[in-house]
Amino acid sequence: MDLKSFTSAIQQIADEKGIPREKILETIEMALAAAYKRDYGKRGQIIRAKMNAETGAVAMTQVKIVVDTAMIMSESEDPGTEVDAGVARHGTADFEREDRHGYGRDMPLSGEAMSAADLKIRFNPDKHIMLDEAQKIKPDVVPGDELTFPLTLPADAEYGRIAAQTAKQVILQRIREAERAAVFDEYKDKEGEIMSGLVQRIEGRNVYVDIGRTAGVLPPEEQVPGERYRIGERLKVLVALVEKNPKGPGVFLSRSHPRLLKKLFELEVPEIASGVVEIKAVAREPGSRSKVAVVSHDNGVDPIGSLVGQKGIRVSTVIQELGGEKIDIIEWDDDPKELTRNALSPAKVREVILDERRREARVLVPEDQLSLAIGKRGQNVRLAAKLTGWKIDIRSADASADETAESGATGTEADVAPDTALEEEAKVPAE
Repeated sequence: MDLKSFTSAIQQIADEKGIPREKILETIEMALAAAYKRDYGKRGQIIRAKMNAETGAVAMTQVKIVVDTAMIMSESEDPGTEVDAGVARHGTADFEREDRHGYGRDMPLSGEAMSAADLKIRFNPDKHIMLDEAQKIKPDVVPGDELTFPLTLPADAEYGRIAAQTAKQVILQRIREAERAAVFDEYKDKEGEIMSGLVQRIEGRNVYVDIGRTAGVLPPEEQVPGERYRIGERLKVLVALVEKNPKGPGVFLSRSHPRLLKKLFELEVPEIASGVVEIKAVAREPGSRSKVAVVSHDNGVDPIGSLVGQKGIRVSTVIQELGGEKIDIIEWDDDPKELTRNALSPAKVREVILDERRREARVLVPEDQLSLAIGKRGQNVRLAAKLTGWKIDIRSADASADETAESGATGTEADVAPDTALEEEAKVPAE
C-alpha cells in the first residue's frame, strides 16, 4: 500500500466533503471488516477492524458477547426462527442484522431500552460466549460485556471481487451519511441567519437556491407575493429551518420572514453591528410595506437617521433587495402610548387611551387624518398593531361618541389584533 497516496486521499476527501478525518478512517475500518467477513468469516460473527493510518497495518478482531444461562432462550421459548440479538449494554440492546451478503452490522434497538434480564437470545458460539468460559479469560467480566479475539488473515489471502465491491459500497454509503451529517450540523448553526445564494432550479412553485454545500428550498408560503425568480439570479435569503430527512438535511429558506428585514439592516448599518442602535420590533407585509421600530443607546446617535443613511442610501439598498417594499422607520418607546402614536406614522395622533387589562388602545385622530391612520385596506393600522402588540381602535376626535354609535359615518373603528387582518375598505375612503 502506498501510504503517502493513501493518507493524501483521506485528507482530500475530508477537505472536499467537510468530514472529519477520523470519521473517514472509521468508515474504511468498517469496509475492511465487511470484506473480511464476506470472504473469511462466518455468518453471525461480529468482526471489527482497526487501522493504523501511520503504518497502514490492519488488525482484525472478533467480538463475542458474554451471556449467562438466564439469558439463553429455552426450546419452549424458541419461535423456530433465527434471532440475531445481542444483549443490553449501557441501557441499549445491540442487535446484529444480517444482510443478503451474510455480513452483519450492529443496530441499536429502537424504542424503550431493555435490561439484560429481559432479553432472551438463541445462543450462537460465533457471537456469544458463556460467562464461566469468559471468566477464565477475564475474571471480572459480567454478562453484557464484550470480549475481543484477534484474527489472522492467511498469508496468501486476497479479497475477492464481491468482497471488494462490498467494501466499496460500505465506504460510499458511510461517506454520504457522514457528509449529510456534516451539512446538517453546519446549517443548523445558521438557522435565523441570512445567506446569499443563486437560484438553481424551479420545480412547480418551489424555488431551489444554491447556498454553498447544499441547495435550500424556498417554498411558496415563504416567497414574497408578486416576486419572480430567474435561474442564476442572486438572492439574499433567511435560513428559516434545518431538519433531517432520509435523503439528507432539508434546508428551508424564507424571503417573507420579518427577521430577513432585520438582518438586511444589520448588514447595512454599522451602528446596529456595534450595538449603538437596536431594532426592537419589525412588522411586515412582504412585498408591500413594513414598519421597523428602532432605539438608540447613545444620546448622540439618531436611530432613524442611522437606518436611513446619508441621502437615504442605506434604506434604499434594503428596499431594492426586497423588490421595492416600502419601509417605515419609527422610534421605539417603552411607553405604549408613545409607541402607538409613533407606530401610526405618518398620521398625526391627537390622543391615545389604553385599556391595559384588555391590552387595547383607543386612538383619537383628527377627521382629516382618519383615512391616513387606517391606511389603504387597513394596512397602516394593521402593521401598527403587529408592531406594538396592542389591539388598536381608531376613532375620529372631531365626532361625538353618540354620533359614532348611531351612524358610524363620522368615526371608524379599527380593532386590530396583532397578526390579524383588517379590511376597512368599505368604511374608509382609499388613500
